[in-house]
Amino acid sequence: MMHGSVWSSSGHMLPHSSEHHINSQIISRFQARHLAPACKSLAREVLSKPQRMKIDETEDRFFYDYPRLVKHVDDGFIAQVTELYRQRIPAGGAVLDLCSSWVSHLPPEVEYSKVVGHGMNAAELARNERLDSFFVRNLNREPDGWAVADCTYDAVICCVSVQYLQQPERVFQEIHRVLKPGGVAIFTFSNRMFYGKAIAAWREGNDYARVQLVKQYFQCAEGFTVPEVLKQLKGPGASAPQNSLSKILKDLLVVLTGALPDPFFAVLSYKES
Repeated sequence: MMHGSVWSSSGHMLPHSSEHHINSQIISRFQARHLAPACKSLAREVLSKPQRMKIDETEDRFFYDYPRLVKHVDDGFIAQVTELYRQRIPAGGAVLDLCSSWVSHLPPEVEYSKVVGHGMNAAELARNERLDSFFVRNLNREPDGWAVADCTYDAVICCVSVQYLQQPERVFQEIHRVLKPGGVAIFTFSNRMFYGKAIAAWREGNDYARVQLVKQYFQCAEGFTVPEVLKQLKGPGASAPQNSLSKILKDLLVVLTGALPDPFFAVLSYKES
C-alpha cells in the first residue's frame, strides 16, 4: 500500500510513514525559511471578528491530536458527495482534498493524475489509500501561503469542514490561486458539526444562512464564477446501496427515534478562464 509522501505544515515534502510524528520545531523552521508569499488583498471581508469566534478556543492541534477513524455523516450523504465528484471532477485531473481524513469520497473507479490530501492529523491521512501525498497545516493559523504553485489543481474539494474555518476569505482566495483556469472548488456540508469548534456565524445560522455564507466566501475572492448550490444529486450513484432489509431497518429507526437522514448541501464554483 502506497500513500506517497508526507508534507510539513508549510507544504514541503517529508518522508512518509503511517507512524509519522510531525515535530512542531521542525515545522517552524520550514515555515520561516520556505513559506510561500501571502495572497493579494481580499476583495472584502465576509465575517466580523465575533462571527469568527469558537466556543472552544483551545489550540486546534490539541483537539485533532488523536485520530478519529469514524465517518461523520451517513451513507446517503457520502453517496451524494461521491456522485457530485464523479460528475464534476474530470478523470485524469489533479485533486486537492482539503480537511481530508482517513477515508476518501472520490469515486473509486475514476483515476486521477494525483490526489493530495490536507488535514490536521497525520495518522488519519496516512490511512487514506487514495492520497498520493498529504500535508498537515492549521488553516486557522496559516490560511494562505501554501507551498503550491499557481494553477496546479483541476479540483479542490472540502467535505463537512468549512464550518471550522476562521479565516475563510483567505482560504478561498488561496484556493483560487492554486486552481487551474476552469478548475472547480466543491464544498459539501450538512448540519452536523463539532459544536465547540464551529465558528459563531455557522452555529447561529440555519441551513439557508450557511449556504449563503459559503456563497459569500466564493464571492469575496475575485475570479470565481457565480456559486452554484445543490441539494439533491441525480445519477446512478447518488443513493447509498441498500437491500430491502436495510431499508426496512432504516425506516423503522426513523419512526422510532425521529432521526432523519443527514441533509446534503453543496456549494461549488469554477475559476474563471
